[in-house]
Amino acid sequence: MSGSNPDLQARLNADQPHSARIWNYWLGGKDNFAADRAVGDQVKDVYPEVVQVARASRDFLGRAVRFLAGEAGIRQFLDLGTGLPSAGNTHEIAQAIAPDARVVYVDNDPLVLVHARALLVGSGVTDYVDADVRDPAAILQAAAKTLDFERPIAVMMLGILGNVADTDVPGPAEIVAQFLAAVPSGSHLVVNDSVVTAETAEAVRTARSSGADYHLRTVEEINSFFTGLDVVEPGVVPTPLWRPAPAATPEALNVYCGVARKR
Repeated sequence: MSGSNPDLQARLNADQPHSARIWNYWLGGKDNFAADRAVGDQVKDVYPEVVQVARASRDFLGRAVRFLAGEAGIRQFLDLGTGLPSAGNTHEIAQAIAPDARVVYVDNDPLVLVHARALLVGSGVTDYVDADVRDPAAILQAAAKTLDFERPIAVMMLGILGNVADTDVPGPAEIVAQFLAAVPSGSHLVVNDSVVTAETAEAVRTARSSGADYHLRTVEEINSFFTGLDVVEPGVVPTPLWRPAPAATPEALNVYCGVARKR
């Protein structure tokens, strides 16, 4: 499997909180360390809604992949910033609908890589790339071993752009542009990220003071990632409101998402 790294254990720093493991903690998982739980609790203290945000984001992943593999007919997925595995991973949902679906996961947390090695055993056509989203060229080169870039690909960016500062090179808009430039017409972009409010800004300040970081954006900035694409109904909306289950009665949260097709 691509992404194997001999210094994996050296990189696994249990004392440094990591967004993937904090997220896992909020989702009720056990793949996290004391440092991650400490930051997670501090953020929950000032922004209790963050647990609902985490769960709503995970639920959206399932709805988006079912739409893409079903209605949109997508058979290839590039899942950037995949995080730690839990129930209903991208490849499980996609391959249940289309067994020939191909999925490449990308993350830079070594604990995610440990789990990916076990998770992908016996899966369909699924691979994992150990890389940072700020290096699209390396990711695209590695993903091309599994994905056919002449055919449509769903570029999944759930919770990952918030880990990129506007001052980074490349910045979030350029990262999105590079991935979209590499995929053909008929491909889709999926974005899900928290938006800036007084409550979320306080949560980020708390996380930063404890060694974790996140970069909030406005709803308008999230909309801008879809410029030039055909946004799928219902548009860029609070995540729980994107194509909810028929019997659901969702409430808006300070996290927005969208799915759009490249022309």
